[in-house]
Amino acid sequence: MCLILFAYKIHPAYPFVLAANRDEFYDRPSAPVEFWEEAPHILAGRDLEEGGTWLGITREGKFAAITNYRDPSAYKNGAPTRGNLIKNYLFGSQNAADYIKKISRRAGKYNGFNLLCGDNEDLFVYSNRGDLQKLKAGVYGLSNRLLDTPWQKVTRGKKVLAAAMDKKGADLEAALFDLLADRKLAPDNKLPSTGISKEWEKLLSSIFVKSPGYGTRSSAVLLIGKNKWVKFIEKVFNEERDPWIESRFSFRINKGQG
Repeated sequence: MCLILFAYKIHPAYPFVLAANRDEFYDRPSAPVEFWEEAPHILAGRDLEEGGTWLGITREGKFAAITNYRDPSAYKNGAPTRGNLIKNYLFGSQNAADYIKKISRRAGKYNGFNLLCGDNEDLFVYSNRGDLQKLKAGVYGLSNRLLDTPWQKVTRGKKVLAAAMDKKGADLEAALFDLLADRKLAPDNKLPSTGISKEWEKLLSSIFVKSPGYGTRSSAVLLIGKNKWVKFIEKVFNEERDPWIESRFSFRINKGQG
């Protein structure tokens, strides 16, 4: 993912509300969200080039999402794919706290990342460019820097997400997807400086990214209810304005697991 906006223990019906966009080159092959054939308890998209994923949840209530930490000066050729950090968590039996403790020992092998990792008990953000944070109730934004770094897309997204916390059902879903479709660019004086050209900083400053060859490939909404019902809706885009594929899943978390 390149932008993850989420509310934790704020909404009256959904303790966890996530709205996220994945930005990628259009020619990088990927599969839309689906229950995996070899692991039917995992619901996630899949990067067909490296085999990992960017966002997923299990039937037991374990979920994770990842963003890249943008720092081209520190990029390592041949580093392991960051998408496997989520895949391995969803496949494994460890809870979020134990899994993060495990991967932190070898996190330096990867290019920069921010990992959002949760289960039925706790929610964490861990970055190999920052610290481990166990999260309390709040509204958060995570892009290609550390948690809540005040880029315009993050601050704007958090504000709109917070305002949607009084909505329910179809109204909530519509508000979240409207948020993820926002193409407003940041003014030049609000652009970050991450080591890429000003032209690219501008292009990547919107919540929904669009350019020739690169842009927002999918928008996802993940809702986990107090009643343990999960809703996962994904809209997949190619280079057109309207979604190419739209998928919707719902299931109840298996009690006593995860």
